[in-house]
Amino acid sequence: MRGMLRRLGTTARLMQTVAHPDDEDGGMLTLESRGRGASVLLMTLNRGEGGQNKVGSNLSDVLGVLRTEELLAADQYYGVEERFSRVADFGFSKSAEETFAKWGGHEVALGDMVRVIRTFRPDVLVARFSGTEADGHGHHQASSILTKEAFRAAADPKRFPEQIGQGLLPWQAKKLYIGNVCGFGAMTCADAKWTVKLNTGEPNPDLGGSYVQFAMQGLRHQMSQGAANWNVDPGDRFTFYKLTDSVEPAQLDNKGHERDFFAGIDTTLPGLAARLGKEESRVPQLRQELTGIASKVAEAGQYAKGNDASAAAGSLTEVVAGLGRAHSEVGKSALSVLAKSDLLMRLEEKREQAETALNQALNVSLDAVVVLRADREGRGVKEVVKEVDAMTTVSPGQEFLVAVDFHNGSKDRLFIDALKLQVPEGWGTISDKTNPVAIKPGDNINAVFRLRVPKDAADTRPYWHRDDPETESVSHIDDEKYATLPFPPPVLRARVEYSVRSAGGAAVKNGIGATVVTRFVDETGVERARPLAVVPGFSVALEPGTQVISTHNGASSTVAVGVTSNLGRPAHGRLRLELPEGWRSEPAQFAVEFARRGEKKDLQFKVFPAGLQEGRAKIRAVLEADGEKFSEGYTLVTREDLGSFYYYQPAMQRVSIVDVQTTHDLKIGYIMGAGDDIPTVLEQVGMDVTLIPPETLASAELRGYGTIVLGIRAYDTQKDVVANNKKLLDFVAAGGTLVVQYNTGVGDFNGGHFTPYPAELSRARVSVEEAPVEILAPEDGVFHDPNAITARDFDGWVQERGLYFMDKWDEHFKPLLSCRDPGEDEQKGGLLRAQYGKGTYIYTGYAFFRQLPAGVPGAVRLYVNLLSAGHEKKQ
Repeated sequence: MRGMLRRLGTTARLMQTVAHPDDEDGGMLTLESRGRGASVLLMTLNRGEGGQNKVGSNLSDVLGVLRTEELLAADQYYGVEERFSRVADFGFSKSAEETFAKWGGHEVALGDMVRVIRTFRPDVLVARFSGTEADGHGHHQASSILTKEAFRAAADPKRFPEQIGQGLLPWQAKKLYIGNVCGFGAMTCADAKWTVKLNTGEPNPDLGGSYVQFAMQGLRHQMSQGAANWNVDPGDRFTFYKLTDSVEPAQLDNKGHERDFFAGIDTTLPGLAARLGKEESRVPQLRQELTGIASKVAEAGQYAKGNDASAAAGSLTEVVAGLGRAHSEVGKSALSVLAKSDLLMRLEEKREQAETALNQALNVSLDAVVVLRADREGRGVKEVVKEVDAMTTVSPGQEFLVAVDFHNGSKDRLFIDALKLQVPEGWGTISDKTNPVAIKPGDNINAVFRLRVPKDAADTRPYWHRDDPETESVSHIDDEKYATLPFPPPVLRARVEYSVRSAGGAAVKNGIGATVVTRFVDETGVERARPLAVVPGFSVALEPGTQVISTHNGASSTVAVGVTSNLGRPAHGRLRLELPEGWRSEPAQFAVEFARRGEKKDLQFKVFPAGLQEGRAKIRAVLEADGEKFSEGYTLVTREDLGSFYYYQPAMQRVSIVDVQTTHDLKIGYIMGAGDDIPTVLEQVGMDVTLIPPETLASAELRGYGTIVLGIRAYDTQKDVVANNKKLLDFVAAGGTLVVQYNTGVGDFNGGHFTPYPAELSRARVSVEEAPVEILAPEDGVFHDPNAITARDFDGWVQERGLYFMDKWDEHFKPLLSCRDPGEDEQKGGLLRAQYGKGTYIYTGYAFFRQLPAGVPGAVRLYVNLLSAGHEKKQ
């Protein structure tokens, strides 16, 4: 509660902008929010969907959903709100120019940033980056460049006038700061380069450590970024920012420095009246009311220093009452539109904060849970069941029960004015108890609501999507009312409005809300809760989502379709495939029957293509049931340390028809690293692939394989690969072929001396996927056997050419390809080949893990050739 009181006592508002999840200055955010009480918002331009996943194989938009959840978990530690723009992470970019070209110019992301500024109305705008080449990543540079533009654009009604038409008003933040002025993470900085210096290493007893250490606990939730084991030692930790624009006179000392971001800005509660200037006369009681409120907040803070939070209840009751009076006065006033709108927004926020603090002081609580049944007295029976049996989702037409329980843990008699369920428009509720009632200390009041999901109820889904993530760098917004939010809000919330007597005997109204959740026990026996979600009656998932068909052995392929019913009754339907013209399937359709909710049917179609020529095609699965067509699948994206949300994909298979020859009788062993889908594609084109679990490598018999492949980041993630590297090199020396793909742990890789001859891994990469590629050794068999490789095989690549190229190697290695980003030197270390003993060693940093699942024809052909290297004479 002390943290909430700190926030209640100040009107300071700060907004930081960054490019990706994990870019944020968590220590600074935590210091400002939890240490100084500011209301803080973090705007992250994209969701990191173009990055690498260091804990699994999920990439692209589903990775974006996961990283959104990871960032929201971190935000809980920072104590901040979160917003996003609609631009996507398209992978590493070396310049702001390339970034803006991919994002359709400045206006798309700028419009979203302006919208957030006009909605949140910060006093201070803080860019994490400098907007220069010192930021490295082009997205980083772009985020700061946009922030500088948005600082003034948000105040200009001529910029993005459609937002003004929607009811938003222009807003001018008072000060703009930029970061990364002395190098990322620098602990020292020349005086001339900074204006504000903050020590996030200061300890806070309430947090059990320093601000940056507490922030690091949150950052560690971003496991897909590799943050799980990050730590910060105790001690000073400085962060520097420079003031670059301001509409207020700067409060600088003789060295050009300020004490903090809010120097010169009145952030006291009475300051809300002072900032009105001449208009303050239109609200004559406001300053006195706010002064009294500030005094009571300070009084509550003194009471809260002890162990009995209830001691602050009296003071907080007066705060809630005072804020209600202030809100009423402003609402009835003749203030200008902009002044009134801003003041009402800030008073409403303070009233919400005071409401929360009073609930904490009174020890009242609200619980809203989906239940499977009610007892004879009409009370909800809260049975905790296994996840598979829990009603975590509901579908149109389905009926269910919600039990709402309010507990009065205070020492006072409370008066319940309303107990209600907040539902979307078009939903109806039936409750057994909603009449006003008094409740004694220690007692509960409960109600059970019976609901029926309307037939046209909106699904719980991301409000954004990309039709083709491989080519689109800006998301489509399906529902603009949610634009910039992390996710749409929960479907159902419960609320109780109650009255408590003030010291003077007056009834003061307060309230408490709760999201409706479903409780269950997970596989490990831990009880968990998940917000109720609305999903379609059937989920139709087609696997695999991509299929590569060889023109040489693609007479037929198999399409697996999984159909799951979410209906609480028996159901039936017919499943079929929509195929390209001339193609057919066996069978033509399936009749499917479902006896219960949660039942899944796995069905397989054999598909016979016609007229195979290199190109693209689509296959879609359609279920017809209950007079509707279902052609989408949804999956739960969650982790035990995160929240949860549903990711939707069309029941569609993108087919890439590739003219690729494969080596006959070549047995391939694939050792997975961080996770990729390359083995699936190899099997689709007719190669014999066996997955070798890393933990079995020590005892595995490798002589039966012609080629062993190490999946992406194998040395980074699989200790057994590191431990058995000599065994892998011995395999090569005996005549086998070893293909090693990129790793990110440059120091560990180089220090481990994993290559057969000296070579040094670097962070060099080629991020422009269209960058010209030169074949350096056209005579090498890699470019001839079994497929002829030409310049056209480097057309149509997605996201990037490659990453983590070698930058040094000895004469035993032969570089095979060269490419470069615009304006940079040639990179020749992306594909190296060496003869070692009787066998062949290949290192590749080219991004085959992206190209093969995307069905890029030339990449498929080249990869098959790499696997065949060293076996040319054995055919």
